[in-house]
Formats: sequence, structure tokens, C-alpha cells
Amino acid sequence: MARFLRGMVCLTALVMCFSWAGPSALADSALEQGTPMTLTAPSAILMEADTGTVIFEKNADERRPVASVTKLMTLLIVLEKLDSGAVTLDDRITVSPAAAAQPGSQAFLDAYAAYSLKDLLKATVIASANDGAAALAEYIAGTEEHFVTLMNERAAALGLDNTHYVNCTGLPAQGQYTTARDVAVISREVTRHPAYFTYSSTWLDTLTHPSGRVTDLTNTNRLVRFYKDCDGLKTGSTSEAKYCLSATAERKGMRLIAVVLGVPNSQTRFDEARAMMDYGFATYARVQVAGKGDLVGVTVPVKLGAKDAVDVALGGGLTMLLRAGQEGQLSFETSLAEQVTAPVRAGDELGTVRVLLGGKAIAEIPAVAAQDVRLPGLLEGFFRLWENWR
Repeated sequence: MARFLRGMVCLTALVMCFSWAGPSALADSALEQGTPMTLTAPSAILMEADTGTVIFEKNADERRPVASVTKLMTLLIVLEKLDSGAVTLDDRITVSPAAAAQPGSQAFLDAYAAYSLKDLLKATVIASANDGAAALAEYIAGTEEHFVTLMNERAAALGLDNTHYVNCTGLPAQGQYTTARDVAVISREVTRHPAYFTYSSTWLDTLTHPSGRVTDLTNTNRLVRFYKDCDGLKTGSTSEAKYCLSATAERKGMRLIAVVLGVPNSQTRFDEARAMMDYGFATYARVQVAGKGDLVGVTVPVKLGAKDAVDVALGGGLTMLLRAGQEGQLSFETSLAEQVTAPVRAGDELGTVRVLLGGKAIAEIPAVAAQDVRLPGLLEGFFRLWENWR
């Protein structure tokens, strides 16, 4: 921070009345127009997970079925219940006949048998088990229908106006749809739960049934094995949705999410998600532009204080996505009060610091007092008045 501010600070008497634009403000539109590579996917998006910044997109708001990618919302609700303590990994769940009879991808659960929540979560994440997802949904909400209500309520809370759920598995159903953008937002929420990666990063595992029977589990996301640093998220395919994928990888402190929807064959979704993330990692870096508490390198005069001036610090931090070489285009300007009156408390606002990229303002951070400045004691005050009078 100091290297950016040195020589770039300009003081004005006017305290500018702008609010701080944090990292989330950077995610309002894609950084790039169009896509930097040819994508056959009818709908796609590349997002940086920490800030939610969209790097590029293609028809990202087009409503589409996404098959088992739907399970990301199912998993998100289960993970949030785990974090809140409403359920635990050791909970025993008796699988209903309806859950065990789910068509499509399965873990071949036994009806009326009791499995741990951990095992059902593992089967759902790794093998995209429809029976596992249904059993989890019934346990959380009593019925799948009630669980679907929770899914739609969570989508609304996330502001996903183009998403509607009819079931918890992603099996074909009239009126069930989402978008690449909404899938990316849900994926971002899922990545905030470390427990998810315990299972999603696993390529091969087994599920031991209460009867002693063993089912092999193979991760449906091939990138977990064949793409460096990929540790999730979810595949999906039906004749209606075609082949879909939300994939994520973390490299050098930056996590990317690539969503590819509706491609005609399985390998294409992996190839295009790989190309998208390759581009993102090669072109962008997540940079901490400023840290909360960093000293700005200037002071503001203090009237009637035990000290004549107070150091100025940043009242917040800023992390953003930058292209290679853009860091050198950053500069900062301060707009600070001419003077403040003691007592001053650490954290009191003194003005603002504007962050500029290539001369264009991209964010503002509050400028605050770095330390307390108390009123002087009686004797100290007398000598200060004497010095000022002379």
C-alpha cells in the first residue's frame, strides 16, 4: 500500500461524501466483452470466487435445465444446516422407499436401511447419487416437496430471479430452470464450506451399506483427476439439459468458477471449462490493493490535542482482480479534513481515499484516525497555550 501512496497523495480541504465501494462493487458487470476463446456451449460464465467478479460470460442469463448441477443447491442447504448445528455428519438417516427408488445416477441405497449423513453426503457429492440427494432432502425437511420450498427460498435470498426448482435431484421436470450466472453464484456459496471439499476433491471412494454390501463411487467430475488444482463442483446431464458442468480450481490464492451448460457431448464440457480456467489463471491475479489499518503516510492537524497531528489509516481493505501489469497503474488520492479537534478516537473518520486504476476512480475507502489523540493534561495544556501565545 505504501509504495502506491508515496508521491500520489493530494490533500484537499473538502471531505468528499462518497461511500466506500468494496470488492463486491466490482462484480456488477463482466471485465471483458464477449469470450476470449471459441465456446460451443450455448451458455457459460467465468467468475472469480472471492470477489464474485465475472471475467467473461456468454448468454449467462438464459434460463436452462441443468440436470444434476441442480444438486448444488441441495448440497448448499445441507452444508448450511451442518454449519448451523441443525444436523451433524453422524446423524443416522433411514432411507425411504421413495428415495431408494430414484431413477438415474444412484448409490444403490437400501430402502429402510439407516445410513450416516456423512455417507449420504459423500455419495451425493462424488457420485451425484439421486437416491442420496432425496434421502438428505427428506431428512432435512420431512419431504422432498418441503425441501424444494427451502431451495426456492434460498435462491430468492441470493437474488436468483432466474432460478426455480421442482425437485432436489435435477431430474427432468417442467418448470425447473436456472442460468449459468445463477449456477456460478450458488457454486460460490458452496465453496465457502470447507466440508464440501472433503468429498468433491475425491476421485474414487466406496460406500459400505449397513448390510455390508460395498458400492464403488467414482467422481463424475473428470477435472478433479485431470485438471491441476480442480477440487469440485458438479456435473449434470440429461437428454433435455444435454451436458453441463460447474467446475472450480484454486491456484496462487485465486479460486475460479467455470460454468458450461448445454453442450452436445460430455468431453466438450470439460474441455471448455478447462480452457476458461486456463485463460483466467494466465491472465488475471487476485491482488490485495489495500489492507485495513494500513497507514496512508500523511497526518491531519489536531486542535487542542496532546499531539499536534494524527496519522491517517485506511478504514477498510480492498481486494480486486487485476490483469498482469495493471498493478503498476494503481494510484491513490486522499480527501481529508483540514483539521480536527481533540479528543480524537482511533477509527474516527477523517475523509476518504480514492483508488484509481489508470487515472479512473474504481473504489473509495474511508480514511480514519490511526490512534487516539487525547486532550492534554492541565500542566501540559498550560505549556501548549504558552507556546502558542508566544
